[in-house]
Amino acid sequence: METESEPYVRLASLRQLHRVVAQLNTARSLADTLQTVADGVVEGLGFEIAAVNLVRADGDLVVAAVAGSAAAESMMAGRVGPRASWERRLAMGEQWGALCFIPYTEGWVLDDDEVPEWHAPSPVRDTPDAWHPMDRLFAPLHASDGELLGVLSVDRPRNGRRPGAWGCEALQMYASQAAIAISNARLRSNMQRALVRLEREQQALRASEESFRQAFEYAPSGMAVAEMGGDQQGRLLRINDALCRLLGRPAAAMRRYSFSDLVHPEDIRTLLRTSAEGGRAELRLQRRDGSYVWVSLRNSVVADTADGPRYLLTHVEDIEERKRHELQLAHRASHDSLTGLPNSAELRARLAGRLCSMPGRPVAQAGGVLDAAPAAGHAGGGPGHPYGNGYGNGNGYGGGDGFWDLEGLGGISGAGPGPGTAPGGGAGAVPGGGIPDPHHVHAVPPKGDGPGEKGLAVLFCDLDGFKSINDRYGHNCGDAVLIAVARRLEAGVRDDDTVARLGGDEFVVLADGLGPAEAQDLAVRLRNAIIPPIQVDGRSVRVGASFGIGWAGCGMTAEEVLQSADQRMYVEKRSRSKGQRRAG
Repeated sequence: METESEPYVRLASLRQLHRVVAQLNTARSLADTLQTVADGVVEGLGFEIAAVNLVRADGDLVVAAVAGSAAAESMMAGRVGPRASWERRLAMGEQWGALCFIPYTEGWVLDDDEVPEWHAPSPVRDTPDAWHPMDRLFAPLHASDGELLGVLSVDRPRNGRRPGAWGCEALQMYASQAAIAISNARLRSNMQRALVRLEREQQALRASEESFRQAFEYAPSGMAVAEMGGDQQGRLLRINDALCRLLGRPAAAMRRYSFSDLVHPEDIRTLLRTSAEGGRAELRLQRRDGSYVWVSLRNSVVADTADGPRYLLTHVEDIEERKRHELQLAHRASHDSLTGLPNSAELRARLAGRLCSMPGRPVAQAGGVLDAAPAAGHAGGGPGHPYGNGYGNGNGYGGGDGFWDLEGLGGISGAGPGPGTAPGGGAGAVPGGGIPDPHHVHAVPPKGDGPGEKGLAVLFCDLDGFKSINDRYGHNCGDAVLIAVARRLEAGVRDDDTVARLGGDEFVVLADGLGPAEAQDLAVRLRNAIIPPIQVDGRSVRVGASFGIGWAGCGMTAEEVLQSADQRMYVEKRSRSKGQRRAG
C-alpha cells in the first residue's frame, strides 16, 4: 500500500484483507484465533509488528499473541498491563475513527505506565507523515454488545509512513472482524470447557452411582430405597440382598410392600415418626415365616435432583442378638434367678402400677386366713363384720385388722390405734390430695361377696417345713423344692395373674377380678397343689403352705398391701399346729 491513490493497489490490499479475514474463521481454538489475528495484521495490512492484548477475567490486559518480531514476542508475550493504564491510553490519543493514535510528541508520558510495549530502533525521517519509532497506534476490539475484548496494537508500517484514510479504514474493518472471531472463539472455548466439565461431572456421577450401587447391593446389612410422597408413600423401590435374606423374602415380593406393612403393630408409631423426621429407631419387622426380628432403622431423605422427587434411604441393621441380650438383662433384673418368677422389685412395681393416692371410694380392706375361728370385730370392723381394712386409725381410712375364715363366718378385727368412724371403713379422704388420672381404673377392695364385688387379691404364701428340708438335705434340695413350688403356683393361676417370689420361701400371687370367696378358693387350691410330695434326687419331700389374703386399694401403698397380706398369713400360720402345717 505504498501508493494509496492508485486503485489497483487498493484492490490488491482489499484482496489481502479478504484473505486474512477468511483465515480468522479457520482457527480451532482461542489461542489459535489470537495468533491468527496478529499474523493477519503483518501479512495483509502492511505493518511489520502486531500484538493482541486480551482482557482477562480480572479486567487487566495480557499480551496474548505477537507477530512480526521474535524479539518483541520474547519481550512482551504473557505480560500484563493494568486496565487503568490502557483506558488512559485510549482516552488521550487522537481518534482516527475507531482507532487511537498517540504521536511520539505526546506518548513520552506513557513510558512508565507498566503497559508492555516494544519499539524497534529505526531511522527517523523528516517528512511530515513519517512514522516515528515512538508513535503508537491502537485498534480497540469490541464485542457486539460494546464489551471491550482487547486492544490490537500495531507498529512500523512497511512504507515508513503513518497510515492514510485507506489504511485506517482497512485496519478498522479488520479489527471489527477480529473482534467477532475472538468472541466466537471465546464462546467455543467456553462451550468446550463446559462440555469437558459436564463430561467430567457425568463421569463422576456415573462413578458415584456405580459406587452407590456396589455399596448398596453388597452391603453386609440391609439397605432399602422407599418412595416419599404421592399415592405410593413408603413403597419399597429398591432392596438389597442382605435385607431380603434378613426377612426371608425375595426382592420381587418386597417391592409390593412398605415398611409399615412389615412392622410389628406395636411399633407402627415409632416407624411413622422416624419416616417423617428421619433419624434412627429400633423396632420389629416381620419375616416371611411370621416371626419378628429386632432391627435398627436409620433413615435419610435424599433428592434425585434439585427439584426432583425425594426418596427415603433406609439402613437396616439386625440387632436381634443385642436386643435378646438386653431383654435377658432386663429379665434378670426383674425376675428371680432361681425360679424365673418376678422378683420383689418387679412385684412391687406391678402392684404400685395399679394403685394411686386417691381412692375411688372409701377404702375397705377385706382379708382372710385359712382355718381361722370366727370372732367379734373391734376398732373399725363392726361386730361379726367379715372384713376391715387392716389399718384402722380413726382418720377416715378404714377399720380394724380383719381376716376371712374358710367358712366365711366372720372377721377378726385387729388392734388399730383408734376407732374407725364407720364399720369397715372411714370417710374415704384422699391422702395428699391431688387430681386422679382420668384413665386410671381404681383398685377398690370388695365389700361383700356379691356379683359386682371384685377386687385385686394379694395372696401371701409362706412355706411350712421348708427350713428343715434345707437343713437336712442341703441347699440344692431346697432349691429344687422352691422351683417345684413355683411351677405348681404358676400352674394353678390364670395367665394374666402374677406369681412372684419375694425371697427365701415366700411367694405372692396377684389375682385381679376376684371376690372374697373366689380368693379363698384360690388359696385352698394353691395350698393343695403344694402339699403333694416333691421328688428330689430319688427322695420324696413335702412342704406345707400358709396363705394370707389382702386386698389392694387405691389410697394404699404397695408396701401397705403386702404388709397386710403378710400379717394375715402369720395369723393363719399361728392358728394351726406345727404338725398340721407340715401336713398342709
